[in-house]
Amino acid sequence: MDKRNMLGEYGIWAASLAGKGLMALSFRNRKFKSLSAWKGQARSKVLELLAIPPMKWTPKVRVEKKFQHDGLSIEQLSWQLPYGPRTEALFLKPEGIPGRLPAVLALHDHAANKYFGLEKITRIPGRQHPLMQKHQRHYYGGHAWANELAKQGYAVLVHDAFAFGSRRLHYAKMSAALIGNRREPDPGSSPEIRAYNAWASDHESVMAKSLFCAGTTWPGVFFQEDKFALDYLSSRPDVDASRVGCGGLSGGGLRTVLLGGLDSRIKAAVPVGFMSTWKDFLLHKSHTHTWMLYIPHLARLLDFPEIMGLRAPLPTLVMNDIGDSLFSIEGMKAADRILRAVYRKAGKPDHYRCSFYPGPHKFDIAMQAEAFEWFDRFLKP
Repeated sequence: MDKRNMLGEYGIWAASLAGKGLMALSFRNRKFKSLSAWKGQARSKVLELLAIPPMKWTPKVRVEKKFQHDGLSIEQLSWQLPYGPRTEALFLKPEGIPGRLPAVLALHDHAANKYFGLEKITRIPGRQHPLMQKHQRHYYGGHAWANELAKQGYAVLVHDAFAFGSRRLHYAKMSAALIGNRREPDPGSSPEIRAYNAWASDHESVMAKSLFCAGTTWPGVFFQEDKFALDYLSSRPDVDASRVGCGGLSGGGLRTVLLGGLDSRIKAAVPVGFMSTWKDFLLHKSHTHTWMLYIPHLARLLDFPEIMGLRAPLPTLVMNDIGDSLFSIEGMKAADRILRAVYRKAGKPDHYRCSFYPGPHKFDIAMQAEAFEWFDRFLKP
């Protein structure tokens, strides 16, 4: 690796601020003898630093439409959170299978595309934009992986994340200082959608700073919204709440780390294309990442992989791409060593697996097959 770093002469100094050796809340420290005691202490601190915004009421989920497509029963859903536009979601399950099914909360990616959300990993009749056809070919081997998982006997819920799809920012509600003379994109216009995505990417810093000023964090908002989606999924009469998993690529991988690490209802977790260390982010890859990643002060206490490690000994499959430009291979391998040590100390080394695939940032068909097998192993009876 190039010994230069993102901060030039300041990089080594910044990387030293967390101190030498293991971080204070690392389970790998000898002082932590009890897994449950460590998890209680470390999870409490992570939740504190996330500064999760309060949920002023419990949203009511509305079924907008029901239909069958390609062997699946599909429900279009929506709910109103205490802030922002209504959240749209899709619930998918195989037709004609009675009883309670194992379930997965499928978390969509970032991909510098905030105009779309759940459409990135689903497919329903008459709703796939040409940009989403291209997106699925590029990242998912042409598959809508949430649909494919549902066909394997799962109930699958996909919802728009904060600032994506139905939850995105709209020009009409923004200050003129930020939007100039821009107008709302025409849903059929790819150039206008690309222009919107470029604008939304440029203004991620404005959103992040605003959330910090409000006393919360972007990861904290993600966790709150994903936790509600998990609440709803687990409450359904056609879902076995004791057999629920989550997974996703990229931004969905980040959200899997947060939700899977902090909510023990997730019995199997598969973060894809989002695993490294704070040091790698700092020295080499801060320019490749979204503001949605950062939790102030946590890097002095717990390394990024150990957020995922908070779920030990519950099963975790981490999937990486060797040619992924968002992370260094050294960072991915360092994260693997950390999580292996955590699961080994937790007494369940076989509940952790890390896979490396050739190629760039993606969740292709071969990777999906391994992920689905992992869900089958731990979620199906």
